[in-house]
Amino acid sequence: MKQGLSLRVSQHLALTPQLQQSIRLLQLSTLELSQEVDQMLDENPFLELTPDEAPREEFGLAQSDTPVSEGEREMESAPNLIAEFADSAGASGAKDDDVTPLTGSDEPNWDGDGTTELVPDDGEWGTEAKARTNNLGDADDTDATELARTHESLQTHLHRQALRLRLGQEDAAALRFLIESLNDDGYLDEALENLARGLAGDDEEQMEDLMHHFTVALGLLHSLEPAGVGARHLGECLQLQLRAQLDDEPDAQRIPVLRLALRVCALPMDLLARRDVKTLIQRCGGTDAQTREAITLISRLEPKPGRRFVDVERNFVVPDVLVVPAGRKSNTVNPQFRVMLNPEVMPKLRVHDIYASVLRNHRGGGKDGASYAGLQQRLQEARWFIKNIQQRFDTILRVSTAIVERQKSFFTHGELAMRPLVLREIADELGLHESTISRVTTAKYMATPFGTFELKYFFGSGLGTESGGNASSTAVRALIKQFISAESVKKPLSDNQISEMLKEQGIECARRTVAKYREGLKIAPASLRKAL
Repeated sequence: MKQGLSLRVSQHLALTPQLQQSIRLLQLSTLELSQEVDQMLDENPFLELTPDEAPREEFGLAQSDTPVSEGEREMESAPNLIAEFADSAGASGAKDDDVTPLTGSDEPNWDGDGTTELVPDDGEWGTEAKARTNNLGDADDTDATELARTHESLQTHLHRQALRLRLGQEDAAALRFLIESLNDDGYLDEALENLARGLAGDDEEQMEDLMHHFTVALGLLHSLEPAGVGARHLGECLQLQLRAQLDDEPDAQRIPVLRLALRVCALPMDLLARRDVKTLIQRCGGTDAQTREAITLISRLEPKPGRRFVDVERNFVVPDVLVVPAGRKSNTVNPQFRVMLNPEVMPKLRVHDIYASVLRNHRGGGKDGASYAGLQQRLQEARWFIKNIQQRFDTILRVSTAIVERQKSFFTHGELAMRPLVLREIADELGLHESTISRVTTAKYMATPFGTFELKYFFGSGLGTESGGNASSTAVRALIKQFISAESVKKPLSDNQISEMLKEQGIECARRTVAKYREGLKIAPASLRKAL
């Protein structure tokens, strides 16, 4: 075997810790960024919040419009390339000799240039992210989410009513057990036999005794408010509500309709869902007018009696970008809009000057060398964190400004004027990678004169038109919604008719596409929109 030396040229991808952090911060939502900032404040003593304004980073937005080099664009797409490389490597199970393996020296390194001097760009940037108080008053620090969670639960509401009933110990325990067995909609999912079997086991005598108490308790549960609670299925829920209305001694003219509605609810629910009036007339024995009135009455009932008691988590969207009109309001030919970052979502950070000064004046050596190097790395980590947050908001502002410029008609006339837009157009205009635009537009929101929208809302595919151009899918959805809102309730528009109406507007949209857009707008088909 002959030994020799050879020279080989190869490429390998290396992501610095600073770039990894920049990419990760870019894709975080406002809430996630706030949590990241809080965590960094706890871990890094050189980082602090400040209410004061400080000089901006010099490398920020003023220099962010410069063209991005090809190498930097490759680095932006690095996470995607890494994922593809990992998939291919996992499939082959073999190591590529041309790829340089990671070593111990590849650990995260925040050393930077090694300096500990305070520089102007170590100052804070942005503002602290605090939610609005919604005019609750300066002295009221109660969180809105906590206020929303103070409402009474279904179980508590029912237990409070059960206390007014004079029951024996066994029946009261059985009623409490059934109340706790209800789901969020107020239904009793489990059969009484299954509940009793789970408690009695193989003891048949105890099983029979439990079934007796559960049956009594179920009747009591059905008498509680809200009406329909404790039902085993939808038909029973509707019947319980109708019986409650009959017990209230309504007008004598309504009694026949209520009884007919009870017979309708006793039939399979698919007949009611299809509004099969002819079959319902045949099986229930009412007139056409009475059957239609009964269906209308049933449609006003609550199919989920426990819905208003559900503790739903309220999610408040705080916009990252604000768009307001600028210039003269009478200038409708070429309207101008001002795009700015929301100061409430930008964390106000800076390097702790006292700690940094102490570290600068104390050049550790000997035994203190390791401690000094660790603190120096923490200081550089704080500086890079501030710069990466600034770069995140600069990129969001650049992308938002480009979106507003492309979709200027939307901010003037609304969603009907939305034009087709894809990520590549913004990426090419700003010299960024598509993956960067995707990260920027995910979970970031823009407040406009027409409401608050996610940045992804302004992107949409195009549909062909007779003139050879393209119409945005968002504008087509808005047009479909407009057609349906203006339709006759007695003769609602079918998907095929809407497709023909779009063709009259010069937009080529197939019936299946109309159905897909209608379902996306959560609009029922024509058969269910028709008034009885």
